[in-house]
Amino acid sequence: MAASTAISSIGLVVRPDPPASAIKLGAELVRWIIARELDAVALPATAPLIGARPLEPAQFAREVDLVVVLGGDGTLLGVARLIGERETPILGINLGGLGFLTEITTDEAMETLARVVAGEYEVDRRIALEAVVERSGQAAGDESFRALNDVVILKRALGHMLDLHVTADHQHFTSYRADGLIVATPTGSTAYALSAGGPIIFPNLRALVLAPICPHTLTNRPVVLPDSFELELRVNSDDGGAMLTCDGQESARVSPGDIIRVNRARHAVALVRSAHSYFEIWRSKLRWG
Repeated sequence: MAASTAISSIGLVVRPDPPASAIKLGAELVRWIIARELDAVALPATAPLIGARPLEPAQFAREVDLVVVLGGDGTLLGVARLIGERETPILGINLGGLGFLTEITTDEAMETLARVVAGEYEVDRRIALEAVVERSGQAAGDESFRALNDVVILKRALGHMLDLHVTADHQHFTSYRADGLIVATPTGSTAYALSAGGPIIFPNLRALVLAPICPHTLTNRPVVLPDSFELELRVNSDDGGAMLTCDGQESARVSPGDIIRVNRARHAVALVRSAHSYFEIWRSKLRWG
C-alpha cells in the first residue's frame, strides 16, 4: 500500500530499558527531525533523554503522523496497541533480538527516516485480532483485547490439560485436550506459533493459524483458516481455569463457562515496509541456507 499522508509530527518510542546506543540514536533522530522543522515527540519517561517534546500516551496516539520504534518486536507490539485504530505508520528500528517486525537496522535508520519523511515509502497493512472474553458470571464484565501477533489460551494448573471446545465460522470445529491453543495472525506466525509447529504465513495473506500447544491427540495439527471466520473458544476444564494472553503482554483469567470470541480487528496495523524482501528477512532471521 502506498503512503500519501504528509508527516509533520514524529513520535519516538524507545524500549523500556534503553541501552546507551538507543538513547544516542534517538537523540540523533530528534535533532534531524527538528532541523527539518518537524515536531519530535516522545513518551514522558524517555523524552528528556533524547531531547523530544513529552506527550502522555493518549495524546501521543492521537497526534503523531509517524511512530519510530527503537527497540525490538516486543516494543513494537506495545506501540501497535497504543496506536489502536488510527493506523498510524510505524517504522521499526531493531535494537532487540530477532526483529521480524523491527526490520530496519540502526545503520539504515537515518536514510530510511529521510525516505519516509519525503513520502517515498509504502506500508504493509497487517491484520490484527480482537479478543473478547464474555464472562459467565453476572457480576463480572466482559474484557476486550487487541493483538498483532497472537491470542493464546493456556492452562493454569500444573499437571493438567485444557479441555477446549472450538467453533469456527459458527460451526463446530474441534475440541482440544492440550496445554493451550495459539490463534496467530500471519505476522504472528513467526512468533509463538512457529515454536508450536505452525507454518510460516506470508504477511499479507488474509488467514489465521490455529496451533495447539502439546496436544494430547497427536493428530491435532496446526491449521490455517480464513481470517473472516469468527472463532469461539470455550474452556470446559474445571481444574484451575485458564489464562488468556495477547501478544504475551496483556492477560486475563478465564473461568469455566466463559466464552472467548476472536475476530479480525476492523483496523489494521500499518508497518513501514523496509527495502528487504520477506524472503531475505526469513533467510536472515531463521538462518536458512
